[in-house]
Parts: sequence; structure tokens; C-alpha cells
Amino acid sequence: MLIHPWDSARPDEWRDWLGTTAPFGQLSVTNDDPAGAPIVLPTHAVVEGPDLLVHLARPNPVWPHIAAHPRVLFSVIGDYAYIPSTWRAKAGGPDEDGVPTSYYATVQFTCDAEIIDDREEKAELLRTQLRHLQPQGDHAVVDVDQPPYGRMLPGIRGIRLRIVDVVAKFKYDDHNPIEHRTRVTDRLIERGELHDPGAAAQQARRLEERG
Repeated sequence: MLIHPWDSARPDEWRDWLGTTAPFGQLSVTNDDPAGAPIVLPTHAVVEGPDLLVHLARPNPVWPHIAAHPRVLFSVIGDYAYIPSTWRAKAGGPDEDGVPTSYYATVQFTCDAEIIDDREEKAELLRTQLRHLQPQGDHAVVDVDQPPYGRMLPGIRGIRLRIVDVVAKFKYDDHNPIEHRTRVTDRLIERGELHDPGAAAQQARRLEERG
């Protein structure tokens, strides 16, 4: 992934962005068939200390590929927005001379995958995920001997993704003048589509932190 100096992240900026919730992203696994494409699975993950925690259904065909190639990639993309050409025209120039771009925040985790099959370890993984995803509680106790989770545990396998490397990028025109970025933030708020508010918040935050 290309990261210009102005799109780079400060240490642990990705942790502040993802917060305490479980990010939703894509787990990319090398296909054991050299002629096959990489295997990509959409899933939630929990950031727990130096690891990511994931669980998938036991019938998922990905398991032999993870066993053969445990070095995997988990990627998260968010707060993205299309920035039209008219928003990026240089000061004093015609709007049609602007060049469009996309804003986004992304984190890519290179990890070593450890498959978890022990029932109690899987139960603890689910407890940890629920603490992040549903911190208010309101769910049954996750116990290997009690329903509903006890009878469902055999149907899943856990994965501990030990983080080897983290690459983060926050692409919000930080190389452009303050006036330009402020104007685009205002337009994102005014447009208000899909992830526009999140993109505007990221740009405003980076503007405040970096000037």
C-alpha cells in the first residue's frame, strides 16, 4: 500500500480510530491452490492486546488454507468518501480543473494465525468478543456446558491472529492548505451522504492535530 508522508499515521492512531469496538473487515488468506485467487472472508475481529480474535463456522472451506499458510492479512476500511473534482480546484482556478480523489482511513494487519479448537478457549474468545461488541451485556452466559452457546461451540473454530505488523493510512488531503481542507470538511458535512460525516470528522481531527 502506497502511503505518502502526509497520509501517514502517528503511533497507535489506528487504535484510537478503531476504539474499543470490534472492527469489521476482510481476512485475506493465501490459497493453497497456486492457480486459485486469494481467499477473502468478511468478518468482525476484536483487538485484544497484541492480537486480533476471530471466529468462523467449522464448515468454512478456508481452514486447510490457513493451516497451510498461517501468515494472513486482516484489513479494515472506513470513513471513506468520494471528493469531486469541483471541490479540489486550485484557488483562483476554474472548478473543472480540479482533480477528484477519495478520502479513507485504513489499517492492514499482517498476522500469524493460530486456530483454536479447545472448547473452553473458544468460549473465552466469544466472551471477549461479546465484551467488545455488546458491552451492555444482555446476552446469555457463555458456558461450555450451558445453552445456547454450549451446544453451538462445536460448530465454530476460533482464530487468534498474532499481529506481526500494522500499516495504517489516513488519506484526507493533509498536504493541501488549511483553507482547502476546511472547505472540503464543510462540504462533506453539507452533503451528508453515507460515510461523509465520518470522513469530515477524520479530516477535522487531523487538521487540529497536524495543522
